[in-house]
Amino acid sequence: MDTTLIIIGFVLMFIGIAGAILPVIPGTPISWVGLLLLHLSSIIAIDYWLLGITFVIAIGIYILDYIIPAMGTKRFGGTKAGAWGAIIGLFIGLFIPIPLGILIGSFLGALFGEMIVSNTPFEPALKAAFGSFIGFLASTVLKVFATLAFLALFCYKAYVHWDVIASLLQV
Repeated sequence: MDTTLIIIGFVLMFIGIAGAILPVIPGTPISWVGLLLLHLSSIIAIDYWLLGITFVIAIGIYILDYIIPAMGTKRFGGTKAGAWGAIIGLFIGLFIPIPLGILIGSFLGALFGEMIVSNTPFEPALKAAFGSFIGFLASTVLKVFATLAFLALFCYKAYVHWDVIASLLQV
């Protein structure tokens, strides 16, 4: 059972990192569940304070994920159409076979959302798209940083108890 908890927890760490980039998957809460599974194993204990602090961080970042892009969009004069366009553009960008497809798709989606849905002229739409893009980028960087920190914590705890984990894996 311990081996299963550790392996599922490790997999959840990577799902959380993917979720830090993809807006559909709640990355930081999923990474936190990975830490929780590590704690629930009988061989690796994470103290309750650390688990509680990481939980507050995960939920705080999850909430900020909705606030930061909206702040960026509003700050630069954007509308909800620009914010939704950025999300739709992100999904389209996933299927563009260039390294920056997600970023380009998000920006163009926000621009087209402002221009087509909100009937905004090009220059204000460009400014709003930039704000939406900056908000999305800031939120994504925060989520990636948090999920990588959770992964580092997971790996550190697993490393400290590696002799026990290795003996479980040999059974």
